[in-house]
Amino acid sequence: MMREIGGYIELDTYRMPMRHQGAIALNSGRNCLAYLIQSRQINKIKLPFLICDSLIEICKREKIDYSFYHISSDFLPCQDLVVADDEWLYLINYYGQLSRTDLQRYVEKYHRVIVDQAHGYFEEPILECDTIYTCRKWFGVADGAFLYTDSHLDTEFEIDISFDHMGFILGRYEKGANDFYNDYVKNNARFSSEPIKRMSKLTCNLLHAVDYCDIKTIREYNFEYLHEKLRGLNKLTLKTAAFMYPLLIDGGSRVRKLLIEKQIYIPILWPAVKRITDQTDLEYRFAEDILPIPIDQRYGTEEMDIIVNEIMDIMEA
Repeated sequence: MMREIGGYIELDTYRMPMRHQGAIALNSGRNCLAYLIQSRQINKIKLPFLICDSLIEICKREKIDYSFYHISSDFLPCQDLVVADDEWLYLINYYGQLSRTDLQRYVEKYHRVIVDQAHGYFEEPILECDTIYTCRKWFGVADGAFLYTDSHLDTEFEIDISFDHMGFILGRYEKGANDFYNDYVKNNARFSSEPIKRMSKLTCNLLHAVDYCDIKTIREYNFEYLHEKLRGLNKLTLKTAAFMYPLLIDGGSRVRKLLIEKQIYIPILWPAVKRITDQTDLEYRFAEDILPIPIDQRYGTEEMDIIVNEIMDIMEA
């Protein structure tokens, strides 16, 4: 098709360097896993109990065997972890709290390791280790994920189209989140049936407009600011990271509900956990009582102080 010339001006084309430029750009993190299952011919995988439904759904869709392992309070696999010779280990860098040394140790020990950096967008991949990064948790885009792997499929995948799914992102820029929340939910839900596709041109373009250094600095500053204010309440031992601030407190689920009433929206990241664990398991408590507090590039000390003050008021009531 001949390129159109003239007419009205569309969205500008951005040319700033894009992080993860050299990785395989796909439409979603879960489909990065599907890509690896197909390219590596994975038949069996060990997943952590602290996990989202989407990864379990992919294992079912790809018809592979999966089992679960427990993590400890430092988010690392428990010491009794056993991985069979024909099994792959799926590691999640929860809240960016696993160090490169931690990850490297498991890669060297088990070899067949997939690292999920959904919470560690600014972490560098480990050489010769399959690594997944997702974009929607970090930036205002409707699709997008990156996969580092040396195992490639010859398939020509369709390119995703995302302009029709951007309404909730564009709408919230000028109005409130509640006005577009249903559209946000629908966009998330569509990936449960979406096949592997290439990242949309629109998302790729927007990612070329991001000032990654600035965003990383803002997020890490907000993390450190919250930790200075809330470390006395937090039952987790943390290192500075850039995703969200995980606050573990007794009765976290109750506090979450009260914060929502104040229009402070704290997500539930692991709804699947309550189905696959017991109430006595650590993962159940983490899913229930960790409050993932937003620290992203939209906010500064004013918003962090609002969050801290509301939490303190609730805890002291």
